[in-house]
Amino acid sequence: MDTLSYKTKSENKASVVRKWYIVDAEGEIVGRLASKIATVLRGKHKPSYTPHFDAGDNVIIINADKVRFTGAKWAQKEYISYSLYPGGQKKVKAKEMAAKKPRFIIEKAIKGMLPKNKLGRAQFKKLFVYEGGEHPHFAQKPEEFKF
Repeated sequence: MDTLSYKTKSENKASVVRKWYIVDAEGEIVGRLASKIATVLRGKHKPSYTPHFDAGDNVIIINADKVRFTGAKWAQKEYISYSLYPGGQKKVKAKEMAAKKPRFIIEKAIKGMLPKNKLGRAQFKKLFVYEGGEHPHFAQKPEEFKF
């Protein structure tokens, strides 16, 4: 009898296989898109998901400037930053942020859905967001990700 047939196998550096996916964000809702991409970055879409190991895939997002919000979030949603100085808190509406840094909207939404530790920071590094339809990752041969 094979005694290892009933043991749970965990992913490790030798067994992980990382793919490259490309996602076109044109016309997509920010929160729904971010939750699906966070799942791919964590590796939860794979049957070999291991919570304590970074086994996720790389994701390229193009057309980040053409995402949309539902309701009145363009006028009401605020992004808050703080400089650590007294009175250094700044609030920027989503419409202004989309004009200045459209990548930031998607990056912030996805980063908020990842773990807040070393593992989450390593998973976030596998995300590449571009405002237009062009990207420099042709050598990796990314596949289109189907939701």
